[in-house]
Amino acid sequence: MENNLKKPCRGRQRIEIKKVEKPSQLHVTFSKRRAGLFKKAGEISALCGGEMAVLVRSPANKVYAFGHPSAESILDRYVASPPGQPEAHANASEDEPGKAKYLEAKAKLEGEEAREKRIEEVMGGAGGNGLWWEAPIDKLGLDELEKYTAALEALQKNLLTRADELAMASASPSSFLDIPY
Repeated sequence: MENNLKKPCRGRQRIEIKKVEKPSQLHVTFSKRRAGLFKKAGEISALCGGEMAVLVRSPANKVYAFGHPSAESILDRYVASPPGQPEAHANASEDEPGKAKYLEAKAKLEGEEAREKRIEEVMGGAGGNGLWWEAPIDKLGLDELEKYTAALEALQKNLLTRADELAMASASPSSFLDIPY
C-alpha cells in the first residue's frame, strides 16, 4: 500500500487577531493562550537568566500569575520600593534565588502561627473542653464574628432538622397501628 494517498495537511496557519465572541470558545482560547504565554515567559527567564512576573486576568476575572523565581517576590520588590530608587532594583537582582522563597515561607509560617494562637485562645476560653460555641467572642474580629454567626446558624438549622426528623419518626404510622381492637 502506498503512502501517496495521504491527506495533505494545512500546516500551521496564521489566525486573524480579533476578540472571540462565543463564551465557550473564549474560555478555551484564553486557557491555551495563557499556557503558551507562561511557557514563553519560562523559556525567556531560563535562557536569559532574567527575573520576570506575568499577571493575566481571565474573562471570568480570575487572576493568574507566573514568575521566576516567584511572581510575589518580584512584585513585592518593585511595589515596595519608592519611585526613583533604581539601585534597589539592581541590588535585588543580586539576591540569591532561595532568599525570596525563604521569606515567603517565613511569612506563611508566621501567619499560620498567629492563626493557631487565635484558635488556642478561643478554645482555651471555652474552658479547655473544645466547645467553640461556649468561647468568649469579645476577642474575635469582624471577619471571625461573621464566620462564627454563620456557623451558629448552620448549627441551629441542623438541630431543627434533626428535631423534625425525630418528631416525624416518633409520630410515624407504625405507632398508630398499635391500636387495640
